[in-house]
Amino acid sequence: MFKQFERPLCEAVPAGSNRRVLDVGCGTGGLTVAVARKLGEGGRVAGIDISAPMIGAALARAEREGASASFICADAQHYKFDRASFDMIISRLGVMFFDDSVAAFANLRRAAAEGAGLAFAAWRSAAENPFMTAAERAAAPLLPNMPARPSGGPGQFAFADKDRVMAVLRESGWTEIDIRPIDIPCQFPASELARYVGWLGPVGTLLQDADRGLRQRVVDAVRPAFAPYVEADAIRFTAACWMIGARAARGSEVPNG
Repeated sequence: MFKQFERPLCEAVPAGSNRRVLDVGCGTGGLTVAVARKLGEGGRVAGIDISAPMIGAALARAEREGASASFICADAQHYKFDRASFDMIISRLGVMFFDDSVAAFANLRRAAAEGAGLAFAAWRSAAENPFMTAAERAAAPLLPNMPARPSGGPGQFAFADKDRVMAVLRESGWTEIDIRPIDIPCQFPASELARYVGWLGPVGTLLQDADRGLRQRVVDAVRPAFAPYVEADAIRFTAACWMIGARAARGSEVPNG
């Protein structure tokens, strides 16, 4: 679904025979493997994610595609990286869920060499991404206990306010911050819509332990909300995001820890 993010993030990684890259919130390793292919044998690419099943899938993907990439199952906010061990840190929609964003980006800054680059994509506001909230709006009458998305805390739209993003990065030791809007066309097979609704997002979370009858009623109720996004045999939508770049601060500007 988010494969189209690979191109701009790969382009942000300078070519170099000995470049060291960290992919934060790497999921099943699509971006990590794409960067490993770009850098070739001389590069070193690592992905980190808190999900053990996703890391398992990432390892299998790298082996299947013959990519030289390593993976860490851990929380990037707390993981003890070797200091100054990466020349570039990237992320595709993986940095909005930290309990403490400043602490997390300070930890990533300590993992970055002086002058290292940072490039990541994060969602803009929910209002600009109606596709991502369509299921919960349509399912609300059937799921009255569905919690509201947190405002300002960890979550998909935690970085919607670019002023907040700027403040987080400055406080955690990053400079030369550049935040630009980017709209990425995304798609997945229409046959996967029921699985998307039933397993992902706030609706999917509530349905994890639901009986089959409720699950089917919710899917049937929600399906019409996606009609504007159906084209032939695919679901197509635009991801309204920020593309954010920065550079690791020098010497005395590095946060302690």
